[in-house]
Amino acid sequence: MQSIMSFFKVIPQFLQNVASEMRKVRWPRRNELTKYTITVLTTIVFFGIFFTLVDLGITFLLELILY
Repeated sequence: MQSIMSFFKVIPQFLQNVASEMRKVRWPRRNELTKYTITVLTTIVFFGIFFTLVDLGITFLLELILY
């Protein structure tokens, strides 16, 4: 029971520390955010196409071998 009470006593200090650290964060500007978003979406599309082609290639090879 004591450990539960001590846990609830440290929560306010933890939340104050979180708020303090969040004020120190330098958030990305609009143009940076746009650039990062385009990079992520391009990467997702590239790897999606890449793994689709690899999957189709492996499927084709296995069908040649097994049938």
